Amino acid sequence: MAVKEKEEKQPAVPIGAWAPAVALGWLIPGGGHFLLKRTGRGVLLLIAVTSMFVCGLMMRGYMFQPQTGDLLTTLINVGGFVGDVAGGILYLLTVWLGYSQPDVAGHVHDYGTKFLVVAGLLNILAMVDAFEIAAGRKE
Repeated sequence: MAVKEKEEKQPAVPIGAWAPAVALGWLIPGGGHFLLKRTGRGVLLLIAVTSMFVCGLMMRGYMFQPQTGDLLTTLINVGGFVGDVAGGILYLLTVWLGYSQPDVAGHVHDYGTKFLVVAGLLNILAMVDAFEIAAGRKE
């Protein structure tokens, strides 16, 4: 029987240490990494998220709106909306300037919608990475 080692609890990191990096990382893709002096990662994330978002717009992808109804409809629309909003300033500019497209049938439009959501999800991963670096849990 293997003896389980007790996991050491890490002390909570003060919110002031990581919140600016995470907030800037949401607003500007890669911005949290720029703030933390990780310029290489910041540039890669900025290029990756922005190009994926722009490709989604060029394919006339649909921006999700939160809708309720049955469980699947709620899950798809609210999840897609969270993915879109996670794009930060890219999402905000798209909606404010009126570039969001209506939902239409077609393969290209559907891929564009997925590109928009995945760009936001990639930005969430970048925000988690910025948090880990700011909290001192990652180099």
